[in-house]
Amino acid sequence: MNAEAPLVITATPNVSWLHPEVDYPRTVESLVEEALRCQEAGASILHFHGEDYWSEAIDALRDETSLIVQCGMSSLPIPERMEVFEKRADMISIITSHHDEAFAELDVHVLHPREELVEYAELSRKYGVKLELETWHTGSIWNIEWMIQRGLLDPPYFTSIFFGWPGGSWSPPTVEEYLHRRRSLPRECVATVSAMGEEQFRLLVAAITLGDHVRAGTEDFPFDRHGNPATTHELVEQIAAVAHAVGRPVASPDQAREITGLVRQAA
Repeated sequence: MNAEAPLVITATPNVSWLHPEVDYPRTVESLVEEALRCQEAGASILHFHGEDYWSEAIDALRDETSLIVQCGMSSLPIPERMEVFEKRADMISIITSHHDEAFAELDVHVLHPREELVEYAELSRKYGVKLELETWHTGSIWNIEWMIQRGLLDPPYFTSIFFGWPGGSWSPPTVEEYLHRRRSLPRECVATVSAMGEEQFRLLVAAITLGDHVRAGTEDFPFDRHGNPATTHELVEQIAAVAHAVGRPVASPDQAREITGLVRQAA
């Protein structure tokens, strides 16, 4: 952790799993429009769900923005995600344990065995798409270590550590839990913090001041620190303001590529 390193902000303008009534971009055009606002607000990574339009969205985001394109929906099986690899997105999200989540309108139960992690690692190297290693508890970290020991991952290891997401993968959204998980991560990890619920803001502030990176947007928690509904770019602005207040610079997309070990793919 380096409290003086530029802060990488990941914007998540997707469905709010706990508050699905909150609006979010549902077309490529509206996604790009919101992405541009997020970039202006200080985001350097865009995490999006594009099951119906992965290819079109990747092309449009690369044409219109400088953001790192990170494709989510790690619950989907690999055959349904091959389009992301074939389009050579910058990043793809994978979960390093199992999905066990209890959302407002659905439960998610998906097994992700280590054999799947091996396949993801092989696809990552074949297509040059960096893995975003979604890390929900220390068992997730054990699997990351297992992959590193077998030479399946190349540093830096880009990890997103999750707190407060309801279900069997839940962990408390507290500073104590964050520090414990952070100490458990392998060396050469770049850690991004995601939290759901009212405790989110306090936890993201701790991550910013201690030198890690953060996610913000409607998917994570669609309310500002005062409890008002907010768009993703407004939530990014709020986080960028915290960084400026504590004297930490906000990373540009090019700086974020350097921090995460990315080389931008050709369109």
